[in-house]
Amino acid sequence: MIVPGFVVLLLLTGWVLAITQLPGAGAGALLHPSRRDIVGPRPATCKDATVTSEGLHLKGWQCHPAGARRGTIVYLHGVADNRSSAAGVIERFTSRGFEVVAYDSRAHGESDGDTCTYGFFEKGDLHRILDTVGPGPIVLIGSSLGGAVALQEAAHDPRVTAVVAAETFSDLRTVATERAPVVFTSGIIARAFRVAEQQGGFSVDDVSPVAAAADIKVPVLLIHGAIDSDTRPDHSRRVLAALKGPKRLILVPGAHHNESLTGDVWREVERWVDEILGSRPV
Repeated sequence: MIVPGFVVLLLLTGWVLAITQLPGAGAGALLHPSRRDIVGPRPATCKDATVTSEGLHLKGWQCHPAGARRGTIVYLHGVADNRSSAAGVIERFTSRGFEVVAYDSRAHGESDGDTCTYGFFEKGDLHRILDTVGPGPIVLIGSSLGGAVALQEAAHDPRVTAVVAAETFSDLRTVATERAPVVFTSGIIARAFRVAEQQGGFSVDDVSPVAAAADIKVPVLLIHGAIDSDTRPDHSRRVLAALKGPKRLILVPGAHHNESLTGDVWREVERWVDEILGSRPV
């Protein structure tokens, strides 16, 4: 028979463990997404490329266009993903005259680093990537984490011509809180953020695509799954409301997270890019 005192001891032990262990576990999950291996061969139109940013070697592909060059597409993948997911983008846009650059974000794929900061440092990495591309228009196409990084860079980089951001979050604090396990109280979440900031050397509240949106003047196309429960559509709606320049939001019926970029939507992206850039080579 379990005596009441033992039950109290168990409860106290669980409470102590929650207070001491869960914030560190939450911070670790935020900072250290799992790495995925590169899947499949390098696309035929691409060559390997390495860019150094803040001492980190970022691995990627630089892919040549078919025919006259119209500009550059830079593809940014989502969290726990890598440049392998750019294969379709590379095929689609090199055939339409675009150089395509796809790279593994820090702490992802084959790139250096072990900490993901969701744009705080990643926007600087993207800035360095843009230093290496050729002349002409630059369109950033990002999915989830990649969309958030693209928006944060576009706020202060005049080289960016347009942005396509699929399933972006509006700010890191909100989306991480929404995704936290049910056992995480508000106090545990707050402590997890503080641990993450200390270990990652960044400010959670400075990771905010919605704040960046107010400074973006170039056209932005937002895309979001209408039933995305991981990053809710309201994130893109908040970014849309904050944008000052030309803007559009496509809500994709029946699409969950990482499901919004379908064939029909890609055709809309192509039409939108053509409207922004025209069809003349640079």
